[in-house]
Amino acid sequence: MLRIISITLAFLLDIIFGDPEQPLHPVRLMGKLISFLEKILRRIFPENPTGERIAGGILVFLTCTVSTGVGAGILYILYRWNIWAYFLGETFFCYQLLAMKSLKTESMKVYKALKEDDTEKARKAVSMIVGRDTKPLDKTGIIKAAVETVAENASDGVAAPLMYMMLFGAAGGFFYKSVNTMDSMVGYKNSRYLYFGTAAAKTDDILNFIPARICGIFMILSAGILKYDRKESWRIFLRDRKNHASPNSAQGEAAMAGALRVQLAGPAWYFGKLMHKLTIGDDTRPIEAEDIVRANRMLYVCSFLALLCFDVFFFLVWLLQAFYGSVWRIGL
Repeated sequence: MLRIISITLAFLLDIIFGDPEQPLHPVRLMGKLISFLEKILRRIFPENPTGERIAGGILVFLTCTVSTGVGAGILYILYRWNIWAYFLGETFFCYQLLAMKSLKTESMKVYKALKEDDTEKARKAVSMIVGRDTKPLDKTGIIKAAVETVAENASDGVAAPLMYMMLFGAAGGFFYKSVNTMDSMVGYKNSRYLYFGTAAAKTDDILNFIPARICGIFMILSAGILKYDRKESWRIFLRDRKNHASPNSAQGEAAMAGALRVQLAGPAWYFGKLMHKLTIGDDTRPIEAEDIVRANRMLYVCSFLALLCFDVFFFLVWLLQAFYGSVWRIGL
């Protein structure tokens, strides 16, 4: 019960305050650890496919072990000292591992720049939240990129961390975010990371497999609640949710594309190379800046649904444990 309350409070803190800007932010520290380990491992292992794959596997092991171990160790010390200190510590850690408001804030910077008719400012703003090259993007491409990243990160930044924190506490959140951060840093299919980033990318695919699909379903439900096109969201989700190199990224994008009746994805530039990606959704109407606002509304409703679902599920699990524990003690 303390875990459910702790994560719910963390969720509310994220809504109110957003991601805290501080040098000791766990995800920022994970990024520094990944960069440090990458430099060392590249010196140790040969620059060939086998050597880089082994180095990448060791990177995943060390990053996950250190990130999860440090977080779990701090919480264990707090638990041994005082249960309420542990509760406050877990709440604070969980709060730092959620990124709902920051995702909305950053994507709305793109929207505001577009409303000011400042395409260059919008292009710069969207470059802060996407991994693709943004210089070739026109106004339509900028809007698409912003909507896509909101849809994809509804899972990566909210639904997936919530699920793993509910299952394993803040330590589960640290484990997930360490893998997700590695994927965002080394999980690219370019000449530098094609082999080195394989282990990180595959591990991220595994961890996101269930939450991405749950998030897609919540996106469809969000479309119905917001009076968007729920039927089209469901149809496009079933049809286009595999239209991506990643098995997970298109899940939320497909549901959102259908709900907004727009077309997302398609060809994009990465590291100076044009990637011919499949489109997601039908080009029923031209995408517009207001779709960024609509996407963020879906993000918030989807996130609330995820929290509610996980809270109810784990509350029922707690009740069952309490009931059967009492029956077992009575039986003894």
